[in-house]
Amino acid sequence: MAFTVCDRAPFRADVVGSFLRPDKLKNARNLHRQGLLDAAGLKAVEDECITDLINQQIQHGLRGITDGEFRRSWWQLDFIWGLGGVKRVVTKKGRHFVGIETRAENAALEGKLSGKNHPFVEHFKFVKQFEAQGTGLQARQTIPSPAQTLSILLDVRGVDESSSWRDVYASEEALAEDVAAAYRQIYSDLYAAGCRCIQIDDCALTLLCDAQKVAQWGLNAQHLAELYVHTNNASLSGKQSDLTVTTHLCRGNYRSHFADQGAYDAIAPSAFAKENVDGFYLEYDDERSGSFEALQFIPHDKRVVLGIVTSKKPELEKLQDLEARVHEAAKFFPLDNLCVSPQCGFASTEEGNELTEAQQWAKVDLVVELAQRIWG
Repeated sequence: MAFTVCDRAPFRADVVGSFLRPDKLKNARNLHRQGLLDAAGLKAVEDECITDLINQQIQHGLRGITDGEFRRSWWQLDFIWGLGGVKRVVTKKGRHFVGIETRAENAALEGKLSGKNHPFVEHFKFVKQFEAQGTGLQARQTIPSPAQTLSILLDVRGVDESSSWRDVYASEEALAEDVAAAYRQIYSDLYAAGCRCIQIDDCALTLLCDAQKVAQWGLNAQHLAELYVHTNNASLSGKQSDLTVTTHLCRGNYRSHFADQGAYDAIAPSAFAKENVDGFYLEYDDERSGSFEALQFIPHDKRVVLGIVTSKKPELEKLQDLEARVHEAAKFFPLDNLCVSPQCGFASTEEGNELTEAQQWAKVDLVVELAQRIWG
């Protein structure tokens, strides 16, 4: 079969979307925070760094291009702060990851949600222009999933004791409906801007794979799984047929540390079987993710991107080992609908993972070589 069989994302060789921030961008963001560089000056640096990044993505053989999330500090919070009715808050504690705690920031409701005039639409327009630089290139917009936004506003992880959603909404279900409606607005606006590929990143559903945390926090995993899948699907109601929406299911990625663990089996009957997305980017870089058996729940008309190369560690995996893992997964899901990628981005937050830019691109090259080796 031809390597070009995938004419739109997910591609045979793919990435989740975020990349290590170059020093020039980090310095500009620090100056901006100190009031020494205005918004226009920061944007100029962002534009320059994103242009360089996209050129590198193309040179390294990627067809799905992103802005690397260079205009964000967080993979999820910057998006949520851009919604109407949401405010940025400083919390008493950060999110707990194994071996580390994040910066202490969060999002909270201050009114009814709205997706109008979201700043990420303008961010996408900048990336869109680079599709003209090569045949088969596709600009992708990465955003947190509706379920992720809902879980943060509900404060499921218990980060913000002053969470105020009950002051605005009478029930979780009412809040979920407005989350979905806000996303429908944003999908529509992105589509009008020329976007045909959106990736929704989701750590809310994968938290439910962690039996220890579910028990410790007294979560009703079945209820939450149903609520999250319903919210994601409601956001996709009326989606244009030529708009590809995929989801990335991850267990957390902060400075090379993870948050949750547990096999996908716990959510496979709900998320894998019932979520109306076109494809799944799945974390499978170590034993925390369990076996490939859960792939059996995914309908065979969808695509699955196996995240079997880790973005957390600099050491390169062996090509032969990776190839064997793909064929192991193919026992449970058709090889023709499989793709490969790192398990997550290289910088889910601006701090980035613990590896160098050279090591990052070596990982990308390995993914491209693996895809060519398997699919030609």
